[in-house]
Amino acid sequence: MGHQFVNLTPAASRRMLVLAALMTSAGFASAQSSVQVFGIIDAGILTQSKTSAQNKNLTRLETSGIRQSVWGFKGSEDLGGGLKAFFNLESHFDTDNGKLHGTGDSNSTGTILFRRQANVGLSGDWGTVILGRQYGPALLAHIGTEPRAFKEQFSNLYAWAYNQLDAFTGAGSTTTTNDVGIFMSNAVQYRNTFGPVTVGVLYAFGEQASKISHGNTFAIGGTYNGPFTVSGSFEVMKDSNTGEDVIKHYGLGGAVPYGDFTFKLNWLRADNFTALGVKTSKVDCIGAGVDYKWSAVNSATLAYYDNKDKNNSDNHTKNIVLSNDYFLSKRTTIYTQLAYVDADKGATGVAAFKTSIVADASFMPNKKTTFLNVGINHTF
Repeated sequence: MGHQFVNLTPAASRRMLVLAALMTSAGFASAQSSVQVFGIIDAGILTQSKTSAQNKNLTRLETSGIRQSVWGFKGSEDLGGGLKAFFNLESHFDTDNGKLHGTGDSNSTGTILFRRQANVGLSGDWGTVILGRQYGPALLAHIGTEPRAFKEQFSNLYAWAYNQLDAFTGAGSTTTTNDVGIFMSNAVQYRNTFGPVTVGVLYAFGEQASKISHGNTFAIGGTYNGPFTVSGSFEVMKDSNTGEDVIKHYGLGGAVPYGDFTFKLNWLRADNFTALGVKTSKVDCIGAGVDYKWSAVNSATLAYYDNKDKNNSDNHTKNIVLSNDYFLSKRTTIYTQLAYVDADKGATGVAAFKTSIVADASFMPNKKTTFLNVGINHTF
């Protein structure tokens, strides 16, 4: 069959172009999109009976008592057929001085504008794929079973972070993927929920020429949310130069609700190695606690943490935390938290960071230190 060609006048051509443009724009308009500015501002007054340097008390304005102070943008677009595109940009700052919070990246990148998240992805009935800097699935798995839900002060958030920072600071290892085992760069993650089970799997590229395994990170985390909660996780990170495992991190947890109470138990294990694969520490972090919703606007928590380096027995802290959150509204919380830290002398006679539940590990070695933190947390 022969082809027929239609000769259009210039005016007709313009009309066809306008029609095509209108059809295209109509297609875009059918996709619903949104962009949101969000954040958390958290500050309070922190008093401690002793500091890590001297046996004297200290009172200061403290940032991020129960949650990190952050700001950012997030957005999504409905592409139709159950498919959505989304992005996340999240920055971390200190409320007491307004500065960007420093990074825990091993390659000494200083401060990063979007330290916590800078990613884009797609989601649908088949799950979610996220590309870019993002939260690792191992930490996310334990939020419901960690005794204080990884609150910024006085939880095993910092035992988690310092154990995954030490291999790159104390042993001279390097990586391009890890920021304290929480934020992963160069990463691809798949997440999905299968009934009561949510699973996340992440791979972060080491980006070393001809050596794809050097400097990379693999992490997996899963949570069962039913009549009770069970969580599990595993992370492994490799040195950029040697390709040896420098961090192996494991976790198990459980939570059981009973009326106004929720009982929690969580175990974390961190193995640290040098760039040549020599083990330097083996830290067990055990946390147990109970939440008590004692009124419509008050929730109290009692938690106990016993964290010990089995390779360095002097690195051992025992901690008790009592706290209460008073919800002024859905967005504003007044919090009070009291912590008691009983620390051994540490392997080098200084505060044992890898067993710390205190954000800056500023407790006195071989002493007992009390902390009182009262503050306000507001979200927008």
